[in-house]
Amino acid sequence: MVPRRRDEPHRAATPLELFFDLCFVVAVAQAGAQLVHALAEGHPATGLVGYGFVFFGVWWAWMNFTWFASAYDCDDVPYRIATLVQIAGVLVYAAGVPRAFNANDWTIAVIGYLIMRLALTTQWLRAAAAEHGEARRVALTYVTGITLCQAAWVVLLFAPVSARHWLFPIVVVAELLVPPLAERHQETPWHAHHIVERYGLFTLIVLGETMAAATVAVQSALDEHDAVGELLPLAAGGLLIIFSAWWIYFAVPAHERLISNRQALPWGYGHVLVFGSAAAIGAGMEVAVEHAVGVAPISALAAGSAVTVPTAVFLLMVWLLHSRHFKQGAVQQALLPLAAVAVLLCGLAEGVTVFPEGWAVFAAGLVSAATVAVGVALSRRVRPAATA
Repeated sequence: MVPRRRDEPHRAATPLELFFDLCFVVAVAQAGAQLVHALAEGHPATGLVGYGFVFFGVWWAWMNFTWFASAYDCDDVPYRIATLVQIAGVLVYAAGVPRAFNANDWTIAVIGYLIMRLALTTQWLRAAAAEHGEARRVALTYVTGITLCQAAWVVLLFAPVSARHWLFPIVVVAELLVPPLAERHQETPWHAHHIVERYGLFTLIVLGETMAAATVAVQSALDEHDAVGELLPLAAGGLLIIFSAWWIYFAVPAHERLISNRQALPWGYGHVLVFGSAAAIGAGMEVAVEHAVGVAPISALAAGSAVTVPTAVFLLMVWLLHSRHFKQGAVQQALLPLAAVAVLLCGLAEGVTVFPEGWAVFAAGLVSAATVAVGVALSRRVRPAATA
């Protein structure tokens, strides 16, 4: 398992990595389904906390594999088997999501995590065996850090239920500290273009899952309630939001910024909110549909906010991580933050009856589409001047 070159040409995601992503979306879908139930029953605080805890586990396991694979993917038989074991682990984790979310019972989820981390530790031990000097120390530090953190998750199972909510963030911080501590003197040879492609592919898959969840919700509501008038603006607005999210995310070449860990780690960590908000848009659409047909006993404000809040978070995080580094001028820089505020106002407007009930999502979709249109127009004005 020798390190890959950081300047390797034509580096692209492998079929195994794509398979890995698709299986991880199973856990994302489980987290989204539990969020729907919590929001539709009028428990937003409990739902968001549970969703945050569960989604962190999915994202962190995916991120650990992605960055390791970018540096050391040798695609031999042991590597493939270890990756398939990690896939099995995430499926066990996904099976434990409902219990973790609803009953604070993390036993099955932690067992799934243990399976994933054992396979990842084996991979790092292989990398250490092939490395020398400082690079070997980096690999062994990862082994130590991952092992200690996984032990902490197991110990957390035996902690009092009342203490888990404040012990959980401590272990999360410990997990997040492992990469910068391990690579403080030497970076692993991750490939910038490959990393950006992997993050982009996972964003695509999450947006696809969001589209699927919203489609199934609308179809079920039509079959059971025949409420075309109420569902049409929701479907149109949701479609515009998802299309716009795709356009905005892929508008800039993010790999040009990832020169070292100083840029790459904040960028990679920040994507937990990009992925989480993208998945939450689909959950919010389901909640809005259930409210439109009278199934969810929540207010119009809560139903509209279930879509507009994650949409605003997505727009703001894409600006923070991507767009602001490539925009020129105050107008271009302000576009996405202002769009995020406008989307939030669409949700609030429904709460004060400015819009007919159920039309906040459609208005947010129009704002998102208008943001894309204005962004394209502004970029076309800037390019000729830059070329000249």
